[in-house]
Amino acid sequence: MIYSFKNFTPVVHETSFVHPQAAVTGNVIIGKHCYIGPGAALRGDWGGIVLEDGCNVQENCTIHMFPGVMVLLKEGAHIGHGAVIHGATIGKNCLVGMNSVIMDNVVLGDECIVGALSFLKADEQFESRSLIVGNPAKKIKEVTDEMIAWKTAGTALYQSLPKEMQETWQACEPLREVPEKKELQDGNYKPYRKLI
Repeated sequence: MIYSFKNFTPVVHETSFVHPQAAVTGNVIIGKHCYIGPGAALRGDWGGIVLEDGCNVQENCTIHMFPGVMVLLKEGAHIGHGAVIHGATIGKNCLVGMNSVIMDNVVLGDECIVGALSFLKADEQFESRSLIVGNPAKKIKEVTDEMIAWKTAGTALYQSLPKEMQETWQACEPLREVPEKKELQDGNYKPYRKLI
């Protein structure tokens, strides 16, 4: 759902997809080809939130801030399931792993990777291409070209997802049994991939 707050109405580019079970409130700007998953909360009530083009904020993420602060996700930022971003700046083409917490005034340089379940303390800054893990988190090494290529490919899937969602997504009633297996077409079972 999209909610205005104190005369701020979220801005969402038409090429982006915000799941109706996400909550986007107030002073929020979402750029092109962004994906916002169900259960995500982007709450621009006390400050602002900007997602540049190609970002994704996956299921059950929270983005918020202290009063007067802007949260910035730069182009291609990838926020994994359940992560919390509170008053931070996430650099271009960064990956924040699942259930990580990024606290106030943290600045991630471009192409950083934050491991799942990491906790980044307030006011920390990390240079570009840092691999960051732990609780409290610390840089353990540089992100390699191979790592960033893997990350970029994964984010590209999310950048194509909004268009697919807009074209094929719809609420439905569940089937009550698995349909008969269809023949393999173009590398996939149509309409079902093999599950068992």
